[in-house]
Amino acid sequence: MSRPSGFEYMVLGDGTVRITHAGRVAGTLRGARAQEFVEEVSRGDAQLVMARWTGNYKHGNERTARNHPRNRR
Repeated sequence: MSRPSGFEYMVLGDGTVRITHAGRVAGTLRGARAQEFVEEVSRGDAQLVMARWTGNYKHGNERTARNHPRNRR
């Protein structure tokens, strides 16, 4: 599984956290969840944390799905 990339986050003046992926908004966090996110990002791999928080990460079944007859072209 490849490492996630392309994520960025910005903490706005009111404490809201906006997470973007490839320039598009992938999630917005407010209040306690925003604070929890900022703490977790500071402790670990920021790209992996942002991918997990936005739900935008690989699940391990992509190869199986790609080989399904319905998805072959």
